[in-house]
Amino acid sequence: MSSDCVTCEVDEHGVALVTMNQPPVNAMNRGLRDGLIEVFDALTDNPKARVAILTGAGKIFCAGADIKERQTRTGADGESWTHNRGARACFYAIMECGKPVIAALNGPALGAGLAVAASCDMIVTSERGSLGLPEIDVGLLGGGRHAMRLFGHSRTRRMMFTGMRVGGEELYRLGVAEACVAPEQLMEESMALARNIAAKSPEAIRLAKHALNAIEEMGLRDGYRFEQNMTVALSGHPHSAEAMRAFLEKRPANYDND
Repeated sequence: MSSDCVTCEVDEHGVALVTMNQPPVNAMNRGLRDGLIEVFDALTDNPKARVAILTGAGKIFCAGADIKERQTRTGADGESWTHNRGARACFYAIMECGKPVIAALNGPALGAGLAVAASCDMIVTSERGSLGLPEIDVGLLGGGRHAMRLFGHSRTRRMMFTGMRVGGEELYRLGVAEACVAPEQLMEESMALARNIAAKSPEAIRLAKHALNAIEEMGLRDGYRFEQNMTVALSGHPHSAEAMRAFLEKRPANYDND
């Protein structure tokens, strides 16, 4: 489940550690995009993986678009459309992965890197982590709609118009990140959250993520109806019966034998 630019290791708890490894700053080029798509599509079908942590090698989570690669494009023969489609597919591969994905921000996540982080289910950041949209300073646009999922109206526009970065402590204060910790504690904090999720019913987690993705753009009536339908679907699964038995018997649930 690894590529030249993305590595993936699944531990005994079912936590998949996915690392973007595109030195020196994990810039988003075709190789990194394709690697992320390949890895997260594979994780969906991997029964050993229950949750994923996505981080970057080195001091940068993801610096955004690879400007050197962009300068080589001519825009002819549908090149721009192919690139744009690949970028969307990369973000959707993370959003639609059948397993929850935690972004562990070891450093800045800028532009396309912000979109990668926003496509994850949760964010844990170190004090060195940040989110930003610097495209305005390099003759590009993009990432605003992803930022809207994390920030309010005014902050999103300030980021888009000025290229400002929001640091780790502010991300935690705003509720964008679940925690802001010292750099050396980032993986410990992320792993603790991941293992908490991995201990839950894999089927319940799968349906929960599917429901959350589906209802995000729905109104209250349709969204809650969809959730109710997912509850009905889950209630017929052996994991539901095991969870209820474990609750009544005051013991941890065992989902490995159902």
